[in-house]
Amino acid sequence: MVRWRAGAVTGVRRRWAGAVELDVEVDGGGSMRALAYPALVGEPELGDRVLLNAGALLMGLGTGGYALVVALPERLPPDPPQALDSRDAGHLVKARYTPLQPILLGVDEEASPHREVLAAADDLAGLPVVTADLHSALPAILAGIRVDAPQARVAYLLTDGGALPAWFSRTLAGLADDLVGTISVGQAFGGDLEASTLHSGLLAARHVLGADVAVVAQGPGNLGTGTRWGFSGVAVGEAVNAVATLGGRPVGSLRISAADPRPRHRGVSHHSLTAYGRVALARAELVVPADLEPLLAAEVDAALKPLAERHTLVRVDTTGLDAALRRSPVPLSTMGRGLDADHAYFLAAAAAGRHAARLAAATPPAPAER
Repeated sequence: MVRWRAGAVTGVRRRWAGAVELDVEVDGGGSMRALAYPALVGEPELGDRVLLNAGALLMGLGTGGYALVVALPERLPPDPPQALDSRDAGHLVKARYTPLQPILLGVDEEASPHREVLAAADDLAGLPVVTADLHSALPAILAGIRVDAPQARVAYLLTDGGALPAWFSRTLAGLADDLVGTISVGQAFGGDLEASTLHSGLLAARHVLGADVAVVAQGPGNLGTGTRWGFSGVAVGEAVNAVATLGGRPVGSLRISAADPRPRHRGVSHHSLTAYGRVALARAELVVPADLEPLLAAEVDAALKPLAERHTLVRVDTTGLDAALRRSPVPLSTMGRGLDADHAYFLAAAAAGRHAARLAAATPPAPAER
């Protein structure tokens, strides 16, 4: 449960879109690095008293490394400018029935300017959609797309398997100029658009943002228990089903690694094998880099053999992808490993992006709403 701490802000450190990093002197002694979302709790200032949820930090959980600011109890922020006693500013509640539930305007609800187009929308018209297990795949997928389609309109759909606030992701903040928009779906929030389900989010990507390619992945902080079914990435298979149901082209980014010290994630991760092999009921195009190191390639081929009847395995050449990855506007890191430490992981994600870009070139564009 929650491990509460209270203290005072002694330092305001770096900030990015939607988040600010703090130093907090904790009552009783010691200091903690904390993260505040000003849209939820207000803008922290030096000397402010803060209430913290410190559980994840005290447990040493890998993603984040922060205590989270729950409130500035002595200086509450003003009410939002929109009237919240009606549905005119939206009534989509996310992080529902938690103390910090935000009330947002859903992209397709009655008060939305996009209501009319989404009420009529029911098809993605062949939109290529890359599905990925980890948030760290996003910049690599985008790098692969940009090699062959530098002007493509790319939308990102943030699912709720990891961090719920889009603001937590420094990667997203750094990629803002390379994306036509972020859509937070399910319980996730803080994107450019809010959707209640992945299905409505996908339709918004195509018909509101006019995306040529979409990427679906959870936020930072994958949850895994080390068991076959106990990981948040099972949602990748459900994403394949949603894309196919709506007439899109599911492109599966495989989690491939020669560097992960855990046997279950070496070669093709068991996360990919379960999500695509057991959860995905619709056919996807699973992308394999064409020139992996021979021993890794043999391991990958053996792991994917049982999936060959259910899905289409697509080998994609990787010429130019390494250079594109090295030009990424944000640092590449997965489980603490950078590009050179886990090259195959990022190469596989970039290859999926390249394949999606090539599919997009043969797909008539959907005009964005103006």
